[in-house]
Amino acid sequence: MVTEQPSLRPRKPPVPFEQGLTRRWLGGAAVPTHVANAVNLLFPAGERFFIRSVARYADRIDDPALRAQMKAFFGQESHHAKAHERFFDLLRGQGYAIDGFLRAYEKVAYDGIERLCSHELRLSVTAALEHYTAILAEDALQAGTLDLAHPTARALLLWHAAEEIEHKTVAFDVLKVVNPSYALRMLGFAVATITLSMFWLAALLVLLLQEIPRRDEPGERLPFHRPRAIVKDVFLRGIREYVRRDFHPSQNDNIHLAKAYLAGIGAP
Repeated sequence: MVTEQPSLRPRKPPVPFEQGLTRRWLGGAAVPTHVANAVNLLFPAGERFFIRSVARYADRIDDPALRAQMKAFFGQESHHAKAHERFFDLLRGQGYAIDGFLRAYEKVAYDGIERLCSHELRLSVTAALEHYTAILAEDALQAGTLDLAHPTARALLLWHAAEEIEHKTVAFDVLKVVNPSYALRMLGFAVATITLSMFWLAALLVLLLQEIPRRDEPGERLPFHRPRAIVKDVFLRGIREYVRRDFHPSQNDNIHLAKAYLAGIGAP
């Protein structure tokens, strides 16, 4: 049975890419900017992995509501991947060398780890990663962590966040149909947690090593974007919620955040 969800639709990104991007676009500080940049580097290849993993089981889904959600999910994730690749161009324009990391990440994650996983495990990993992205999205929309962000990055991340919350149940509901095994869900969650933390940290180090050492501005207050808070607010929260046998993404009541943001920018 599919949990009641709002009607999903792919939207083009309402992002002013022509405005460019300041180098330290989040509060003028290197560390929070690069924590956000680092996870951005993971998105395009990750979104396409999500699409592949869910699409594999399209012929197993009979419920018309879930099939419609899957179709919209594919469209939303495709738009996200393309928009974040435009964001990459802005980082390259600032002088950041990111292509070596991107090649290594895709080779290890998708030419390597993905091929070693069964199709059911790939779907389970996708459901788990969607749980983490929904947590990130919730914080982006309600915690004010992007208030000091450059308009281009803020528009990209808030639009992405709203749609992540909108489709947060899709992969999980497909997994329930394909194989509702708790053991499979936990195995996928373990793989997702290890790989997300590993690649995020690697991307962060690649970016920080390219910075001229200096202290961030005194008095800075961006706690969510500090690594310690990421561990607490994303990973520990994600684990605590996902390991419950009766967990479902809809239990996190945050759809109103997506609706409010989308209404605020006049998105259908």
